[in-house]
Amino acid sequence: MIVLLGVLVVVLGFATRRNPLLVVGAAGIVTGLLGGLSPQRVLAAFGTGFASSRSVTIFVITLPVIGLLEHHGLQEQARRLITRFAGLTAGRFLALYLLLRQIAAAVGLNNVFGHAQTVRPLAAPMAEGAAERRHGPLGEKAREKVRSFAASADNVGLFFGEDVFLAVGSILLITGFVNTTYHTHLEPLQLALWAIPTALCALAIHGWRLLRLDRQLLAGATGPGRNAELGESVK
Repeated sequence: MIVLLGVLVVVLGFATRRNPLLVVGAAGIVTGLLGGLSPQRVLAAFGTGFASSRSVTIFVITLPVIGLLEHHGLQEQARRLITRFAGLTAGRFLALYLLLRQIAAAVGLNNVFGHAQTVRPLAAPMAEGAAERRHGPLGEKAREKVRSFAASADNVGLFFGEDVFLAVGSILLITGFVNTTYHTHLEPLQLALWAIPTALCALAIHGWRLLRLDRQLLAGATGPGRNAELGESVK
């Protein structure tokens, strides 16, 4: 039971809002030491886990590339590109991103999009550019709102889209647990089919919230962009 004190470290770390990486690392060290491992074996376990994890390796390679592209003006080019599409507002662009993200996740392409490689360098700047073209310069609160909606489009699209793909880890975990515990024969395809209505509902509900973002930005705008839009609506 004393080994479970590692869970307590995780709870206390997140409750006090410490760095997640440090919290998880400290919990792993505490659990290993309480489990009877020597410091050398704990360090070896960390190294083995890091080396065997492809996602961590890809992240280490991808992050410097994204940083280098941002340094040379990737976000500015993304903002400039979106201004060429007159009818594409921030809400419509994010709704389109949600659709593409969910379709990609549904066919197993989970790593095609993502926060590090797509949302921060491309999707969020393009949404901000579309909002600024339509509503004028954004305040800090409005800018954070656009960024948060860009992140939510990626999260919702991935979460509800990947369940449709029957070879994803969560589907296999559920079927394995159910078949072992309840001695049934649940196929991954059955779960994937039942996930389709949920994915469609999530797409419709969050897509509607994204489309309402344009109205919220208009209500909060105070510059010439709001006056021009109100003038057009009166005409």
